[in-house]
Amino acid sequence: MVNRSLKESKRRPMTSIPGIIVIGAGPAGMMAAGTAAGLGAPVTLVETMDRPGRKLRITGKGRCNITNNRSLDEFVPHFGTAGRFLKPCFHEFFVLDLMAFLESLGIATVTERGGRVFPAGNRAEEVVDALIDWTQRQGVRTLLRTRAVKILEKERIIRGLRVLDLTSGTEEDLHADALIIATGGLSYPLTGSTGDGYRLARSVGHSIVPPRPALVPLETEGDSARRLQGLGLKNVRATLRLDGKKVHSGVGELNFTHFGLSGPIILSLSGRAVDALKDGKRVELSIDLKAALDEKKLDARLLRDFEARGKTQFRNVLKGLIPSLLIPLCIDMTGIPSAKQANQLTARQRLRLRLWLKDFRLTVTGHRPVAEAIVTAGGISLKEIDPKTMHSRRGTGIFFAGEVLDVDADTGGYNLQAAFSTGYLAGVSASRFVLRDRHS
Repeated sequence: MVNRSLKESKRRPMTSIPGIIVIGAGPAGMMAAGTAAGLGAPVTLVETMDRPGRKLRITGKGRCNITNNRSLDEFVPHFGTAGRFLKPCFHEFFVLDLMAFLESLGIATVTERGGRVFPAGNRAEEVVDALIDWTQRQGVRTLLRTRAVKILEKERIIRGLRVLDLTSGTEEDLHADALIIATGGLSYPLTGSTGDGYRLARSVGHSIVPPRPALVPLETEGDSARRLQGLGLKNVRATLRLDGKKVHSGVGELNFTHFGLSGPIILSLSGRAVDALKDGKRVELSIDLKAALDEKKLDARLLRDFEARGKTQFRNVLKGLIPSLLIPLCIDMTGIPSAKQANQLTARQRLRLRLWLKDFRLTVTGHRPVAEAIVTAGGISLKEIDPKTMHSRRGTGIFFAGEVLDVDADTGGYNLQAAFSTGYLAGVSASRFVLRDRHS
């Protein structure tokens, strides 16, 4: 529940407060605002929604996968080429720093399979509420239902921000010595991620790498996925194939939907699939339903099952191998008669079954829209930002943080850590910029 004083801060008349304006009250924006204010800079946090942290409240299915407890060397590769850009901010504020920070706010954390870190209470709401309370205690002034309209500058130096009060429809100019853009991407627009940051950045000379969905469900050809709708599989391997070549794979969970595939391993592969589809490549997903068994061990398992249940019909033998929802599809795709007895299956039919179990192939025809993506790929070009400060190379006094940058990673807590880390560094850098400017 949003604190009453924070609601009332929106009702007070807007006045020009020199210092720092942070646009966007997600994890990056709140971290930037609270950090800068804690270092002595006056900070105003501008948010289009009626409460901060809208998207953060629904992350990790409402549980909030805060970060991933891996070493820096293991962590960075999950961002691909952007990993090198993020190293400086990770050196300033990384996994243990974030966990200690949350602990100081009363949020204990737990580490689960794969190094994923969650709040011990399993509630994203408590993380958001703690961040809101922290920013208030740091002295951050928050303006809700307020949209950033235009960056005010003179000779490439920031002079402030024109904002629109969404309640009254009135515009006003806020003066500032520095601006931090942390507006997020395009995913989940109902939470406030509408791409405003791209527009603002472009207006002061920044290049935008075309935004596209990342960590997004994939659409597949034919009716196979629809027939399996509602089925979830665990401990399977999914391999992405582009023009017939294996590109990347992962082991974990996936889900079948009416349009195709979703789930953690599909989301992790989706970014590469989206780019490949854009480039006109043939995109396929190969699902290994028996990832724990190699070809030899699986063949031995099939022989053992067929011998033990010699007079059992093939469709009933399959009940011990795969979920029941998969059985009709398996029969159709292997061409093995469902009523044939196990002891009558030929070596060739056993081979067909083994190959299908290790390579259940689906052709990817598309992806869900960016509004349904967990994260947006693309964004403000990293070439135009100083990775040691998050300061713009295109204008003096502009800093960036979070998903608005051309940064995205696999699922597993990596993206939220990047948001907090870039937010922290932007907050520190902007406060130094402002306070140095005032003392000079």
